[in-house]
Amino acid sequence: MRTDYDLLVIGGGPAGAIAARTAAQAGHSVLLVEKRPAIGAPVRCAEGIGKEALAEFVTPDERWIAVELKRAEIVAPDGATMMLEAAMAGSKIGYIIDRKVFDRELVWQAADAGADVMVKTRASAPLMEGGSVKGAVLESCGEQKKVEAAVTIAADGVESKFSRWCGVNTAVPVREIMSSCQYLMTGIEIDHECTTFFLGNEVAPEGYLWIFPKGKRTANVGIGISGKKSGAGHRAKDYLDRFVRERFPGGKTIECIVGGVSVCRPLSRTVADGLIIAGDAARVVDPLTGGGIYNAMYTGDLAAKVAIQAMGAGKTDADALMLYDQGWRSSTMGKAIERNYHIKEYLINLPDDKLNAIIHSARSLDLKDFSTFTLIKELMKRNPKLVAELALLKATIG
Repeated sequence: MRTDYDLLVIGGGPAGAIAARTAAQAGHSVLLVEKRPAIGAPVRCAEGIGKEALAEFVTPDERWIAVELKRAEIVAPDGATMMLEAAMAGSKIGYIIDRKVFDRELVWQAADAGADVMVKTRASAPLMEGGSVKGAVLESCGEQKKVEAAVTIAADGVESKFSRWCGVNTAVPVREIMSSCQYLMTGIEIDHECTTFFLGNEVAPEGYLWIFPKGKRTANVGIGISGKKSGAGHRAKDYLDRFVRERFPGGKTIECIVGGVSVCRPLSRTVADGLIIAGDAARVVDPLTGGGIYNAMYTGDLAAKVAIQAMGAGKTDADALMLYDQGWRSSTMGKAIERNYHIKEYLINLPDDKLNAIIHSARSLDLKDFSTFTLIKELMKRNPKLVAELALLKATIG
């Protein structure tokens, strides 16, 4: 095993895999390490992504596309529904993918490009020199080795310990962690070409419940609620179990996944000397939807490109790597995160009657092209008070 690389990537999810692939394709030596024994497992994701977003980084493949979606449905607390057809949403509805196969495909692409890969390998501590990250101590199958690198990319997910060990404050307030539970269910009656989202404080307080089809009569059925709303007798799983009993009494659960998703603003700084933080570790999940696959791939790719540029210039300190931080924040993705954070903060505090009113109003909209932005913009035209409330919220939280 080599003990020095140009780039060390910690985490084998979409952010880490794309970073490793990008750097390896550019001819750099890369080591990608994943703490779990298998890439892509366990799945901790509802597995949805838009067509355009996916195509930016990988060619769609039937091996890991479970469903091509045609519709999306939003259900209000009072049961009223808003249906978004494919003609309206176009390529923004997208696919439900099989993350177990998808993640492995991305890592295989990185390996084919020349990256070394190690699974069941944990980065237990950073190698530090004069305050700069110079690689990591790796533990694999009972052995410990030091691996040096010009730049290290921390793509180790929402729990990201590595960044914290490097001195970066990665704390997330409890109220901004979405407590989640998801079942993979079969033997259930669903529209297998439609994603469905249920809103309301009785269904999913300060969150939402979803049905993401994985095929005929099979779906990811999950829920995310605010961490501050979770407790004995009213955990995410309790709400999900109640929904499943009522909606799918004859369904069979063949997988259960629990975990947390950050729905906060991103880290205030995503670089340090010799270190770049990408994907969920950087808290770049969309705070409104909880979606993170595209954002992970985008930041992973950008992280590798900035690292390559910095290594070429012979400077890998925080100032040299700051192009990454500035780049994703000023991108369309970064601006969407900031906008959606304010929208999320507004929506989670709404009583059910206001949620009902908004969805009833949205049902009558004639949108030629759907996105979160166009939906909110049109709602604001019809609900002038919404403009004032969002402006007040933005001024309050900064």
